[in-house]
Amino acid sequence: MDYEAVIGLETHVQLKTKSKMWCGCANQFGAEPNTNVCPVCLGMPGVLPVANEEALKLTVLTGMLLHCDVPGFAKFDRKNYFYPDVAKNYQITQYDAPSTRSGYLDFEFQGAMSRVCITRAHLEEDVGKNFHFERNSGVDFNRAGVPLLEIVSEPDLRSADQAYAYLNALKDILIYGGISDCDMEKGMVRCDVNVSVRPKGQKELGAKIEIKNMNSFSGVRKALDYEIPRQLEVVSKAGKLIQSTRRWDDVAQITEEMRTKEHAHDYRYFPEPDLMPFKPTAEWLAEVRSRVVELPLERKQRFINSYQLPPQDAQTFVDDVPLGKYFESAASSAKSPKALANWVINNLRAKMTETNTAIDAVKIQPPDINELVALVESGKISSRMAQDVFNEMFETGASATKIVETKGLLQVSDTGAIEKFCDDAIAAHPGPAADFKAGKAAALNFLKGQVMKLSKGKANPALVGEMLERKLKGN
Repeated sequence: MDYEAVIGLETHVQLKTKSKMWCGCANQFGAEPNTNVCPVCLGMPGVLPVANEEALKLTVLTGMLLHCDVPGFAKFDRKNYFYPDVAKNYQITQYDAPSTRSGYLDFEFQGAMSRVCITRAHLEEDVGKNFHFERNSGVDFNRAGVPLLEIVSEPDLRSADQAYAYLNALKDILIYGGISDCDMEKGMVRCDVNVSVRPKGQKELGAKIEIKNMNSFSGVRKALDYEIPRQLEVVSKAGKLIQSTRRWDDVAQITEEMRTKEHAHDYRYFPEPDLMPFKPTAEWLAEVRSRVVELPLERKQRFINSYQLPPQDAQTFVDDVPLGKYFESAASSAKSPKALANWVINNLRAKMTETNTAIDAVKIQPPDINELVALVESGKISSRMAQDVFNEMFETGASATKIVETKGLLQVSDTGAIEKFCDDAIAAHPGPAADFKAGKAAALNFLKGQVMKLSKGKANPALVGEMLERKLKGN
């Protein structure tokens, strides 16, 4: 019997706000333990939370970017459980009335388009962080109360590689939208994995195995690459899988069982009594909608369709937004956007990297690099000359035309002058000329090089090649 994996992901993302969700403490990574805290963070009796409006806006903005519905009513709930990193013994979250629901994310996978439906993207608070030492443990509550967005997917994924592609596409959207910096080394993104196996064609899901608190996308892929074959081996031997929670051991490269559960844990959800329900107005939603940005996939398709760029070049401008904006500033008047893209990607970006120069510090204005491309495309200067012109443009900011005119670099395309150079080269090197006539095609390149020397590099290489070949063949 053929089986398939069924995967759903719960991605937790820290929102890009200046302060925490319920108080004015800084949302800041790297501070000394328990310095960005207050009575609200520490769950002291009698304190009252006040919702961070920017976090609410970022949540709804995420929903819009993920094509979610934004209900006219949302509320916060208390999720009750005891852990050392939750000072008040409950987490404020959204349960049955989240801020967004029912969306989708399209992304590229193995040369085709994939779509994963989004169940919900709801807002909650992060918890503290446990530290375990040789003889004791401690809790840093700096992270407690940081706005946390939980994005829950439908079980639409079928492989570890597809899950990895989905997570990276989601991360790109969140960064593009200014939702989060998504710095995984700082714990800004974590993921819980739900995976089961079932016979192909069966609609009913198998026993759900949850892998908790993955802190890297590569870790998610590795864990699934291990867990899916493990489950398949169990069912292939007529074994029974039981709903359970496991952890990924990155050293041993295996998942390990933490606990089993036949039923979902009862968190005793009830509405948060200290926070009013959230009813966004039309004006408020319009303000959030004004912050919607072009999605990475849409941007890539636009670069391909509008400028006839190959997918690889378009992806470069998706990954490097400032560079893409620079290209577009020049491409509006470009006759050959592909040639322009080559100069921006292969020359400008390389020079920026070499000199550690940011795009906003580049002296070459977008119209000027387009002018340089036009000079090359028209045959007025050679590609070799263009490299020298480009280097001077980068250093001085002068226009390509001005540099070419000042240094007298215009390419010689006069057929009479080129014919004289060709005759002189053939006369001075009868051996290579005879070799070419005898069938040695490589000899032509030597003669072309001699013509370029005689013209001091100014002869049009294409015309030189044509004229030499015609003369040597006697045409």
